[in-house]
Amino acid sequence: MADLGSNLVLQRPPGAIEAIRKIHNLDKPGRLEEALNILHDWIQKQHHLTKKDFSKDYLERTLISCKGSVEKAKKQIDRLCTFKTLIPRFFTCTDARDLSYVSEYASMIALPKLTPDFYRVLLIKFKFKHLTSENIIDYFRYSIIVSEYIKAHDYVNGFIIIDDYRETNLLDAVTKLNPVDLQQYMSILIEGFGARMKSLHLLSDSKAVDLIIKLMKQFVSDKIAKRTHVQKSLEDLHKFVPKDILPIEYGGSERSIALIRNDLVEAITSKKHIEYMEMMNKACTDESKRVASKFNEEYLGMPGSFRNMSVD
Repeated sequence: MADLGSNLVLQRPPGAIEAIRKIHNLDKPGRLEEALNILHDWIQKQHHLTKKDFSKDYLERTLISCKGSVEKAKKQIDRLCTFKTLIPRFFTCTDARDLSYVSEYASMIALPKLTPDFYRVLLIKFKFKHLTSENIIDYFRYSIIVSEYIKAHDYVNGFIIIDDYRETNLLDAVTKLNPVDLQQYMSILIEGFGARMKSLHLLSDSKAVDLIIKLMKQFVSDKIAKRTHVQKSLEDLHKFVPKDILPIEYGGSERSIALIRNDLVEAITSKKHIEYMEMMNKACTDESKRVASKFNEEYLGMPGSFRNMSVD
């Protein structure tokens, strides 16, 4: 397969694809093609999946996010399609311009450069004082549009996430945040999109950040919890994220947040991506065609009470 392409929004160094394939034992002759064929054939046999024509690039990225495991890739595809069916309110928007106001209180950007071990850094900056529960849901919807773009175009070993709460009223946020909404949203990102987290960094010197962590620990796995760190300063953050990857506002040498965000917004509001979102939002399930016992095993009670999430 040829290089899947790199762009201004999502850059990667030469040889990154080959190196990542090797990390997940997909570099041996015939191994990747065999895995893709097995995954493709499995999809054709799943009568409850409404979309059958996932591209090979999409299937390969799914395999990579599952560390080369075909069985985990099957579950990831099934879960994202199921989420779109059972909790559709997270997937109601296809044009990010309809949610442009979200940037007034939160921005989610993928930093252009990869870390030396091929992780993408996602920087989420919150700057609200007061907001509503619907504002939070709209942010979730916006970030899912970004996630679909990343899933379609990126090729990475996983993610490092930075949540910057320094300009945020965390106490107000906790009171407005519905735990079930947060649980479902994180399940969509981790179990549906396969966002394998190397680490999560909460940037704040407020004691209220402990409330966010306490809330998260109610429903995330111990492994995710152990990968969550509070950084009280940019100097602390620099110990975990290379400075040359970070924007100038974070003491780095990358372009400003505004410039990076503008490039991302241009990409996710393009006609091509809007049409892609319209197509992918329809990649759902017909639950009347699913084997009932399998549904009960995996998804019973999902909208209100997900099982603990796991992470590789």
